[in-house]
Amino acid sequence: MAAQNKRILCFIDECGTAGEPGFALGCVMAWARECGRADKSLSDLLEPNANELHAANLSREYLQSLLARFAQTDRPEGMILMNRLGTVTEGTAPAIYAGNVIETVKVAVGQFRKLNRIRGQGVGNVELILDLNHHNTDPECQRMISEACLHDGRFKAVNRISQIDSAASRLLQLADVIAYARTWIHKGEENAKGLHENYGIRVL
Repeated sequence: MAAQNKRILCFIDECGTAGEPGFALGCVMAWARECGRADKSLSDLLEPNANELHAANLSREYLQSLLARFAQTDRPEGMILMNRLGTVTEGTAPAIYAGNVIETVKVAVGQFRKLNRIRGQGVGNVELILDLNHHNTDPECQRMISEACLHDGRFKAVNRISQIDSAASRLLQLADVIAYARTWIHKGEENAKGLHENYGIRVL
């Protein structure tokens, strides 16, 4: 498989505030050619003319039903859904945000490569799509992510970075829901095994 030449999209959104306890990232990674199918699978589960999904504004019961139904759809088998607790805790908030995005992408690339049985040259040609916020528009955050593209292991697979309003992308909204799922673990309402078995979310 000529993985280097096939576009991969990686959507990341966050739950909580960088540097504070409980900060977590939600990640959705899929082949670009399959993102339209995944988007439609999710959109078809929503009410007609549904607005942007904001996990914090929706009930746990609704979100878990949505995730469970999405897991049963014709979504791409090679898609990665991942929730990762922030492990980088030192520095300014933009630096903490950047560090955790970088580490999350590196883990996702490794898991994507394994799930899709990619060998040889490995994974490349990844576009990172972030929910536009005050952290990822900060010069320190942008500098750290740009440097990681050049020097930091698996993150070098990223060759394009975009910051967009989450209203423009259902898969970015899905990443928000996946990030928010960490709050269910904190409250004892769900556990990592349940998130994986019921919704296909990998929890790290």
